[in-house]
Amino acid sequence: MTNVRFACAQIEVIPGRPDLNFSRMLSAIETARQTNVDILLFPELALPGYFLGDLWERQSFLDDCEKYGQKLVEATAGICVIFGNIGLDRGKINEDGGCRKYNAAFVAHNKELLSTAGPYNFLLKTAMPNYRVFEDSRHFHSSLKLSMELALPLSQLLQPVAVTIRGHVIKIGVMLCEDGWTDNYETDIPKLLAANGANLLCNLSCSPFSLQKNTKRHKIFSAQSKELRLPLIYCNNIGTQNNGKNVIVYDGCSSFYQANGTLLCEAPAYDDCLLTCNYNAASNSFIPSSANIKQNKDNCELFMAVSYGAANFLKQIGITKIAVGLSGGIDSAVAAALFVHILGAENVLLVNMPSVYNSALTKSLSLQIAENLGANYCIIPIDHSVEHTYEQLQTAIIRNYSTDSFFSTQLSDLNRENIQARDRTRILAGLASAFGGAFSCNSNKTELTVGYATFYGDLAGVLAPIGDLWKYQVYDLGRYLNEVVFNKQVIPEEVFAIAPSAELSSEQTVGVGRDPIIYDYHDHLFQAMMENGRKTSPNEILKLYEAGLLETAIGCRQGIVDTIFPNSASFVRDLERWWNLFTGFAVAKRIQAPPIVTVSKSSFGYDYREAQLQSYYSPEYYEIRQRLLSVRK
Repeated sequence: MTNVRFACAQIEVIPGRPDLNFSRMLSAIETARQTNVDILLFPELALPGYFLGDLWERQSFLDDCEKYGQKLVEATAGICVIFGNIGLDRGKINEDGGCRKYNAAFVAHNKELLSTAGPYNFLLKTAMPNYRVFEDSRHFHSSLKLSMELALPLSQLLQPVAVTIRGHVIKIGVMLCEDGWTDNYETDIPKLLAANGANLLCNLSCSPFSLQKNTKRHKIFSAQSKELRLPLIYCNNIGTQNNGKNVIVYDGCSSFYQANGTLLCEAPAYDDCLLTCNYNAASNSFIPSSANIKQNKDNCELFMAVSYGAANFLKQIGITKIAVGLSGGIDSAVAAALFVHILGAENVLLVNMPSVYNSALTKSLSLQIAENLGANYCIIPIDHSVEHTYEQLQTAIIRNYSTDSFFSTQLSDLNRENIQARDRTRILAGLASAFGGAFSCNSNKTELTVGYATFYGDLAGVLAPIGDLWKYQVYDLGRYLNEVVFNKQVIPEEVFAIAPSAELSSEQTVGVGRDPIIYDYHDHLFQAMMENGRKTSPNEILKLYEAGLLETAIGCRQGIVDTIFPNSASFVRDLERWWNLFTGFAVAKRIQAPPIVTVSKSSFGYDYREAQLQSYYSPEYYEIRQRLLSVRK
C-alpha cells in the first residue's frame, strides 16, 4: 500500500461564528488538496466554537451550524475530512428542553458522510468534562447516555470509521478531546477503539492551554500509543474563547505519535498551520514530512499565553486602544509593556495619578517607563479631588426618619485610602473613553486571592491580563519582557527592587513598605490554599507548620516563616486573617472582577467556582490551634 498523507488543520476557531470558521476550513481544505493530503483533521467543535454560553440553546444558531456542516461535506471532493461540529437529533428532547445536541465528529469523503456505528451519521463524544471551566453535560448528550437509552453496550457505539484511500481501507478510531484523557474516567475510550479494530487513533480537541499541560498530555498520549501499539494524532485549535469571566487560551501544539509512544512532530504554538505526516499501514507507522518540536521555558510559555490571550480577546470585542494606570510598581509596568507589545505604543495611554503619598521615586519610574515604551503619557494629581470627596462625605448630614434625628459620618483612614483608589479609576475610565478605548485592571492573583484591591477602584477594568499570575510570576514576566520581547530595559531595574506598596498613606510607601502581604511567603501560602488540588485547608497548613514542613510543602524559602512570625500565635493570626478574607469578602470582589486571562489550572472566575459563604474551620483545626497556642514557641 502506498503512503497515506494525514494533516492536522491547526486553525483559529472563532467562537460563535460558524460562517468565519467555515471560510477558514474551506481554505485549509484547498491547501491540503494542493499538497496531496488524503485525510485532513479539524479540531473539536471547529465550526461553532466551544465556549458559547447559552448560545447553545438558540435553535437558529444550531440550524446554521448544521447547514455549514453540510456545505463542508460538499467540499470534500477527492479528500477525506474529519471535523468537529454540533450533532442534532430533532426527534428527541434535550435536558434543557430543546432538541437533543451532541458534541460530534463527522467523517466526510468525496462529498458523502461515511457510515458510523449507532443511529447517527456522526460520532459522539463520551467523556463529558464538568470540572474547571467545562460544563459539557449542561448542553450535550453523551454516547454513554445513548448506550443506556438504546440498551446497547458502549463498545458497540464506539467503532472506528473505515476510510478507503486508493482501494485500501484504514480504520480510524476518532476521539473527541476528553475521550483521550483516560485518568479520571471508568471507560477507557482508546482501549475500546483499539479492541474494535482501529488501525490508528485521532483525537480532535479544543484543549485550553495551561502551564505544564502539554508535558502531561505528551505523557498520557505517548503511554496510550505505546500500550495499544497504535499511532495517534492530536489535532487542537488555536485562538481564544471566553465564558464571561475567563479568557481561555488555545495554543494548538497538534502532534503525531508513533505506535511506540514517541512524539514524532508537534505544530508550533499559536500558529495557524497544517501539520502533515505520511502513514504507512504496512509498518503501522508515520513517516515525518514536517518536524516542529519546540520546547519552551515556563516564562516563555507564560508570555506567549498572556500576550496572545489578551490580544485576541481585545480583537474579538473590538478594542484597539487601552489606558493603563501607571504607578511605578511592577504590576502596572508589566501591564503597560504587555499592551504596548500588543497594540503598539501609539494606542496605549499611560496615566500617572499621584497623591501626596506617592514618592518621588515611583513618579520618576512611571515617567521612565513611559519614555522607554514610547507610549502616550500624562500626569493627573488626585489630591484636590480626593480632598473634595472626603470633605463631601465628612460633612454630609444624614437624617434618620424613624427617630427624626440627624448624624454625620466619621471616615476612617481606610475610607480615605479607598477614596484614592476609586478616584483614580474615575479618572482612568474618563480618559480611556476620551482616548477611544478601555482601561486595564492591573491586579495580580495574589491580590485577588485575599481581595487586596478596592471595590469599584483598582479592581475595575475591561480585562485583567495578569490576574492569573502570582506576584513572583509577574516579576518573571517583567524580566522576560525586558530581556526577550523588547530586548532592552523598558522596565527599570528599580521597579524590581523597590518594596511593593499601594502608597495610600504615610505609613505605607515604597520607602517603608508595610504592605500587609509579604510576597516571598504569602505568594506560596495563597497558591497552596487556592491551587494545590484545592485541598490545602487551614488544618493541613497548621499540621505542616507544627511539623516544621510548611516551607518545603508550599515551596517558599527555608527559614522565612520563623523570620516573619516570632511565635505560633502570630502565625495563627496571620493565617486566619487571610483565610477569612480568601473565603469571605474577597469572594464578593472576585465576583465583580473583570475577565482574567487564564493560564493556570485553577483561575478565578468560572474556573474556580465559589459562593459567598461563611469561613469554615474544621474541629481538627481548632484542636491543632489549641495545641500550638498552649506551647510557647
